[in-house]
Amino acid sequence: MVLSLVWQSTKNNMKTLKFAPHLVPLVISGEKTSTWRLFDDKDLKVGDKLNFINKETGEEFAKAEITSVSEEELGKITNFEGHEKYKDQEEMLKSYRKYYGEKVNLDSVVKMIKFKLL
Repeated sequence: MVLSLVWQSTKNNMKTLKFAPHLVPLVISGEKTSTWRLFDDKDLKVGDKLNFINKETGEEFAKAEITSVSEEELGKITNFEGHEKYKDQEEMLKSYRKYYGEKVNLDSVVKMIKFKLL
């Protein structure tokens, strides 16, 4: 009985990803189908079910499933499919430092996560 309860609890426990408010409409419209995360403390992997949260309001705005995961150094990324674009590497670096702090550099490994809305 205990194993059954543990399994059910794990099954229903969706991981959460927060998005800046300006990205929420892009996700909902289907224009944004990927997100890049540094220092993944959630062990995000293909098949994970996700709750998407508006970082500013704390409200859930979508549910999704991870369809693909890859990793690349920030300075070597050239494929922006399904992701917002940056005018240059400096703008991209500045954006990620805003989220993760000054420890981010062009050698930082980015987990590139593709998802589909449920």
